[in-house]
Amino acid sequence: MESRNFILSSLSSAEEALIRPHLEPASLPHKMTFYRADEPITMVWFIERGCASVINVLPDGDAVEVGTIGNEGLVGTPVLLEADRIPCQCDMQIPGDGWRMSAQALRTALRRSDTLRTKLLRFAQAHFNQVAQTAACNSLHSIEERCARWLSMSRDRAGDDFPLTHEYLAIMLGVRRSGVTVTANLLQNAGLIRHTRGHITITDPVGLEEAACDCYRIVRDEFRRLLPLGNAYPNAPSKR
Repeated sequence: MESRNFILSSLSSAEEALIRPHLEPASLPHKMTFYRADEPITMVWFIERGCASVINVLPDGDAVEVGTIGNEGLVGTPVLLEADRIPCQCDMQIPGDGWRMSAQALRTALRRSDTLRTKLLRFAQAHFNQVAQTAACNSLHSIEERCARWLSMSRDRAGDDFPLTHEYLAIMLGVRRSGVTVTANLLQNAGLIRHTRGHITITDPVGLEEAACDCYRIVRDEFRRLLPLGNAYPNAPSKR
């Protein structure tokens, strides 16, 4: 199947026969909510372009990103584990497009194909590794390192230019907006990015990776190791 999504593009003819009839094209605008905390997940999405964010919203209203999902996998990981909800929300952070199908249709396909189930469970493992690494990163690394990591990960999914406000980036990093503004200015003054109102351009992807903490490379390499095509993050920069 011709697709930018690593899972869909890796399907065998038998696996594709189980999935393709249930896929519907989907536009994925900025801030679209895929599912809310503790509400049933009835659909899953395979992202072709753009990036989704898994967000933990606390009772006091504070929110922080705990994971991202792009064209390496799918939105709706709990469905792969025979669950129907999760205490997190998932929104589209960088707009794009993709495919959607019912959660029940995916469950049925997984029961009919061991190889398809293995591929998707390997994505789930890579995603859980990312969530664990993000928790450590948010506790141990500076805002500058975390911001460079996040922007590098977003570039891998969305390219060098993408819409992004400081307010939304503050939620992604779990910091105040003023801290994001200072950090963005530092990265811009270093020649790594260019930011305008509501938009980010990565001008030096190799330098940005070097400014990021090791968490970026750890997560990237785990996705590359576990995913079917073994080439996740094709936009990742080469070292100087």
